[in-house]
Amino acid sequence: MEIKISKKPVKYEEAIEYLDERVHEVSQNKNEELIWFLEHKSVYTCGVNFNQKDVLDKSVKIVKTNRGGKITWHGPGQLICYFVLDISKRKRDIRKFITAIENSIIETLKDFNISSFSDRKNIGIWVLDRKQEKKIAAIGFRVKKWIAFHGFSLNLSNNLNSYKKIVPCGILDKGISKVENFKNISKKKIIDKLKKNLIKNLKY
Repeated sequence: MEIKISKKPVKYEEAIEYLDERVHEVSQNKNEELIWFLEHKSVYTCGVNFNQKDVLDKSVKIVKTNRGGKITWHGPGQLICYFVLDISKRKRDIRKFITAIENSIIETLKDFNISSFSDRKNIGIWVLDRKQEKKIAAIGFRVKKWIAFHGFSLNLSNNLNSYKKIVPCGILDKGISKVENFKNISKKKIIDKLKKNLIKNLKY
């Protein structure tokens, strides 16, 4: 498995093109699996379950993708983890795969004494921030020929005002949080823990 870490922001369209090519290579056994940590420049993206009503600011430019999920925002201060992983090597159990991803994020936050949890009704990772349930990590991926790709985003220090132009993930009654609301942790430390937890939890 290749672990790739990009230090400079990666353009969204270029990242997706790279992922699509890697999916093809992995499915043909021409390349190894991938976990890729990066940041994007500010961009709004929507998945296959997108609803136009979730766009509150009609001037927002949206990039359509083939991942699962609805509309979200990516940008500076938010850590993206993309992956290209072969579920056929993991008992072809998509539910177990989702749990492995969720647990990796939850355990990483716990390593920094931040308590978080998953929600079966609203996919993603949630925290109690000022006694309100708020999403701190969004998960959205697609499975093609048992290859899972796209990934998740974890809010570290990003400006949360960017979410005010949309209904993030189509959820109206819950807010958005970030790691910085709890404590200052370097991106490097977060990546180091996430990397270890992902590698550990994907061995099933």
